[in-house]
Amino acid sequence: MRNSRWCAATAVALLLTGCGGGTEDDSGNGKAVPLTKEQVRKALPDGEAMAGWKQSARPMAVEMNELYRGLDCPIKDNAGCENARFHGASTFRHDADAANVTFLIIAYDSEPAARKAYDVLWDGYYGGRAGQRAKTFALGPIGDERNARFGTSGFQGEPGAVAQIRVGTTLLWTLAASPRKGGIDEDGVRDLAKLLAERSRQAQNGDQPSAALGD
Repeated sequence: MRNSRWCAATAVALLLTGCGGGTEDDSGNGKAVPLTKEQVRKALPDGEAMAGWKQSARPMAVEMNELYRGLDCPIKDNAGCENARFHGASTFRHDADAANVTFLIIAYDSEPAARKAYDVLWDGYYGGRAGQRAKTFALGPIGDERNARFGTSGFQGEPGAVAQIRVGTTLLWTLAASPRKGGIDEDGVRDLAKLLAERSRQAQNGDQPSAALGD
């Protein structure tokens, strides 16, 4: 697929975006606590949460190391990965329209660390992943901070979008792309980003992540 630079079929896939910045949080009295590696893995959407999608790469979580700092924070001195504890990713494909989505989580040791990394990574890398002509779009009151852009991810104008959200101690990215126009849209990306954000919030609340598409 021409848009393969957007989504890898392996767990090391990265890239991924909400709009309008902001600090409004729709999580009620949700907590902001550091996640364990297992909690990161469980926060990632799985096959049960992604009805209608086929899993390309199972949810995985690993300790943040030099390799993943280079992948997740590919800017000078891996800025944005300071105090990052774990990397997590999962990837899915929608057979009906060949759309694909990759979810990425960086789990930090504190909320201030995640908050500090937010602008560094959006301005320095992820905000440009939807192409030079990409336009921002609103995600709504998802998480504590959010940005999103919708543009093209391939040589022939294939659609692609990236959403970045902070939920407590985690930074979350959702990347969606399709090999043809109409394969993805803003509403679909919004639903996917909301799913990841809700599962991260559930994990930080000490609950078993159970949010699924369509909830």
